[in-house]
Amino acid sequence: MALVFLFLYAPIFVLIVFSFNATKSRSIWAGFSLQWYVKLFSDAAIMDALRTTLLVSVLASLIACVAGTAASIGFYAMRRKTRSVLMTVNNIPLTNADIITGVSLSLLFVLAVNAFNATLGDALGVRWAQGFITLLIAHITFDIPYVILSVLPKLRQLDPNVYEAAQDLGATGPAAFRKVILPDLMPGIINGLLIAFTMSIDDFVISYFTAGSQVSTLAMEIYSMARRKISPEINAISTLLFVSVLVLLVLINARQGRQEKLAKRQKAALTPKK
Repeated sequence: MALVFLFLYAPIFVLIVFSFNATKSRSIWAGFSLQWYVKLFSDAAIMDALRTTLLVSVLASLIACVAGTAASIGFYAMRRKTRSVLMTVNNIPLTNADIITGVSLSLLFVLAVNAFNATLGDALGVRWAQGFITLLIAHITFDIPYVILSVLPKLRQLDPNVYEAAQDLGATGPAAFRKVILPDLMPGIINGLLIAFTMSIDDFVISYFTAGSQVSTLAMEIYSMARRKISPEINAISTLLFVSVLVLLVLINARQGRQEKLAKRQKAALTPKK
C-alpha cells in the first residue's frame, strides 16, 4: 500500500513543488517564485475557463440538489420492488464509463440542436448550438445520482410517523416538510451538494463532448495547454485544482464523520440501559 500511494501521490507532490520553481525547468530547482501563479491569473483564457467552470459547477450542483432531493423523497415513498429497479437505473451513470456518457449526451444534443434549428429556429430566426446550456444540462445529469445516494439514507433514518405527527399538531403539509423533515435531511443534502460540486469542477470527459466550441472549462483548458506545450502555468493551475478538490473532499468526510458520531450518540441515548 505504501508503494501504491507513493506512485499515486509522488508525481502530484513534484508538480506542486515545481509550480513554485523560478524557471521553466521541470527537473532543476532554481529557487522559490510565485511568477507562474501571477501569469496564471493574468491569462484571459484561463480566467474565462475558471469563471465558466465555477458557474457551471455552482448551478449544476444547486439544480441537481433540488432535483435529487425531490427524487429521493419520491423513491422513498415507492414500493420496495419499484424503488429497487429505479435505484438500479440511478446507479448506472455512476458505474458507466464517462466516455460513453459523454458521447451519448453529445449525440443527443446534436439531434436536439438540429431539430430545434430546423423547426423553431427557422421560424423564430434563432440558431442554437452546443455551448453553456448543453454543458450545464450534462453536469446536472451526472450530478443527480450522487445527490440521491446522499439524501436517501437520511430518509431511511427518519421516523415515518414524524410527518403525520406534525400535521396532527396543526402544521400544513408544506410547513411540516419545511420545519420537520427538511432539517433532518439537511446533512445529506449538503453532502450531496458538495459531492456534486466536486464532480462538476473536476470533470473533463463529459464536458469535452458536450461543451461544443463556444465554451471551455478549466479541465479542458489544461488539456489544450498540455497538448501544445507543458508550461509551468499548468503546474500552477493543476495545483490549485488539486487543492480545491482536496479541501472539498476533506469537508465531505469531516461532515460524514460528525454525522456518524452524532447518530451513534443519539442511538445510545435512546437505547434503554439495563
